Amino acid sequence: MNSRRKFIKNSTIGLSGIALGTGAVKAMNKAEDYRQIHIFSKCLQFLNYREMADVLAKLGFDGADITVRPGGHVLPENVETDLPKAVQTLRSTGIGTNMIVTNINDPDDKFTRPVLKTMADSGIKYYRMGYLDYDNSKSIPDNLDAHKITIEKLEKLNREYGVHGDYQNHAGIRVGGPVWDLYQLLKERDPEFTGIQYDVRHAMVEGGFSWINGMRLVAPWIRTTAIKDFIWVQNNNQKWVPKSVPLGSGMVDFNAYMEIYKSIGTDAPVSIHYEYDLGGAEHGRTKPSMSRELIYDYLAGDLKFLKNLFTKFL
Repeated sequence: MNSRRKFIKNSTIGLSGIALGTGAVKAMNKAEDYRQIHIFSKCLQFLNYREMADVLAKLGFDGADITVRPGGHVLPENVETDLPKAVQTLRSTGIGTNMIVTNINDPDDKFTRPVLKTMADSGIKYYRMGYLDYDNSKSIPDNLDAHKITIEKLEKLNREYGVHGDYQNHAGIRVGGPVWDLYQLLKERDPEFTGIQYDVRHAMVEGGFSWINGMRLVAPWIRTTAIKDFIWVQNNNQKWVPKSVPLGSGMVDFNAYMEIYKSIGTDAPVSIHYEYDLGGAEHGRTKPSMSRELIYDYLAGDLKFLKNLFTKFL
């Protein structure tokens, strides 16, 4: 940890950048051409809206990918009052927000319409959907046929409110583990209103070498992207499991990824996900054990890596 911290302080702004002020930090991190970079706000749920806005402005992020779900920065039952407040606070420091993370997976849920209407009224275009599960008593095709109906209904709501819903591919046995099932769900859907939040980390965990084909397959529906890195490790039971690590220190082939990403031509926002050890902040804890100084160093390090990547490829 100490070596990582030393590297960050020598190669990027570190916490000292916060004292420099927003202008100096943005100049130091400037990339001539990069997509709007948001931060998945789960790792900052120990901060209130004002604190989060100040920190992100000083670190040089473009926006916050706000958690609007149970246990998030904004609770669904309070969305009509709290989401506009969060957005206004962020924008007062020059931080935008064009994407949120929700648990929306049911068009008939009582919070679905309020969330979609409030985000639309707040000028937010993209939301990440909640996950869908497989019913093991049914075949995979039957499961997908049932979920297609749900996605179609959600698309009608997206069109009504002028927003875009994205489903994240996520390693595991739920829908969206392999991206191939997402293609089956979305191949008849309008990518202007319904698509994928493509996560290269999870795609490589599940796809090995074939993730490239999967990304090309679903490319027309990729509207937002989630960025993180990983390595394989053995847990206490001697089973191999993926472990999230800082960007550029793991197994994600960012060069291959960026070549495909560039060919897609999307200018939708990107969300950096901080899923590695941040003293519990990575799990959304409001009282992380890691110091704020060190957490901010990690945030700055990944941000610098991604901006450099965009500068190189775009």
